[in-house]
Amino acid sequence: MVYIARNPKDCMVSYYYFYKMDQTLPDPETWDNFFSTFLKGSLAWGDWFDHVTGWWKARDEHKILYIFYEDMIEDSRRELCKVMRFLGKDFSEDVVKKILHHTSFKAMKANPMINFSVFSESIFDQSVSSFMRKGTVGDWKNHFLVSQNIIFDNEYKKKMEGSGLEFRTEV
Repeated sequence: MVYIARNPKDCMVSYYYFYKMDQTLPDPETWDNFFSTFLKGSLAWGDWFDHVTGWWKARDEHKILYIFYEDMIEDSRRELCKVMRFLGKDFSEDVVKKILHHTSFKAMKANPMINFSVFSESIFDQSVSSFMRKGTVGDWKNHFLVSQNIIFDNEYKKKMEGSGLEFRTEV
């Protein structure tokens, strides 16, 4: 299994827009409301902290490659090589280039098989937010208030203490 984790601040922002776009989920209302809901772990797919730490611990018992979204953005070739080694694959340079192209955010955002643009607006209303929005690291800075950042950092420290798992919120 390959597990890709994203830093919690950008994940929260992304999840907020996903909630706004996905018409099958409850309305997230305001950013402030969603911020609290995220920290409580009361989202449709559970608590982010439990999810990432659960998979981190599972590496001890199962064959799991744990990689970080921020590392993929920083150096996609390096991270692809990690996946290839993990899977025991050795692709030609031509194939590597094709994989890097087709897995780039720009290419995936343009691909209807990935961006869900074929879904009905009654399910994914992409006039509200596109399924693949920005794909950048650090957009949380455009959403978090200073007070929210302090609250988040304190909660993060408590929930992640002793896990050995560390996330970067900048590249």
